[in-house]
Amino acid sequence: MRKVLRTVNRVLLGLTGLVLIGAGGTALFGGLDLPRKGNLSMPSGWRWSRPDDVVLTDADRTRWTDSGWWWPVIIAALAVLVLLALWWLLSQLRRHRLREILVDSGDGEGAQLRGRALENVLTAESESLDGVDRARVQLTGRRTAPRLRAGLTLAPHADPCAVLTRLSSETITHARTSTGLKKLPAEVRLRAVKHRAERVT
Repeated sequence: MRKVLRTVNRVLLGLTGLVLIGAGGTALFGGLDLPRKGNLSMPSGWRWSRPDDVVLTDADRTRWTDSGWWWPVIIAALAVLVLLALWWLLSQLRRHRLREILVDSGDGEGAQLRGRALENVLTAESESLDGVDRARVQLTGRRTAPRLRAGLTLAPHADPCAVLTRLSSETITHARTSTGLKKLPAEVRLRAVKHRAERVT
């Protein structure tokens, strides 16, 4: 789902950018009166070739308004555009958190572990590491192949290399062993605590 959403985002952004660049370039081309200044011969019927040209003529705006199908089609098209825009917005805001993980229970059937429960354990164990002030852990991916995303806020005295080493050898290894996963890829972001300067008198 995440890969599909990323592809849709890129396609929509690319198409929107092309439309805006094309429309803006054409309007700028005519608005600056470049065809006349550059002695360019434009094709017959070409719009926006002079500064006084309008985007839509009166004939274009009123061509089908007397037809019975015009307003229903316009309303339906606008409704579809609004629904697509809302779907796109909600898909951006939705958190891609893994709800459950399939754990190998050894009996051939497996068991399901709540993703939030494992996240809480990983967060608590990460915050117990020396040098970690706060931790935020999120599980993504598929329930048979989860991925870990962690954001660690380090204390001023923390050694980033030591924190990463312990996180990998202890916290992530414990989670991988307890869930029976062969691997648990992790993406870790480190951030230092910023203290406000205080005035000393």
